[in-house]
Amino acid sequence: MTEITVDVWLYGALARYGGAEAASSFAHLQVPLAEGSTLGDLLAHLTLPTAERGITFINGQLSALPGLQPDLPHPLGDGMRVGLFDLKSMWPFQYRHGAMMIPELSRALGEQELRHAFTS
Repeated sequence: MTEITVDVWLYGALARYGGAEAASSFAHLQVPLAEGSTLGDLLAHLTLPTAERGITFINGQLSALPGLQPDLPHPLGDGMRVGLFDLKSMWPFQYRHGAMMIPELSRALGEQELRHAFTS
């Protein structure tokens, strides 16, 4: 079976899923997976429940938002980079005018009525 390696960055509270590679606020891992693996397979490998992640990027493209995670079946390839942020992470400043996103998220956003919700 052929393996791929995925470059994974875990931010905030998700760093704890990085094991020995975890620092206080992030973890950087090189994760070996079987060829044909998906983002869902990566989360299973990390034992990271999908509900604990917020903003997610695959190769710099937005793939998930808190409560909207259509990216679980997204295929991963060798050398791809995945950034997973915890639910308390804020929207990155550099993306305030829009972000490139994977097709799965673009479709999901088009199918939903989005509303802002603020809690104190």
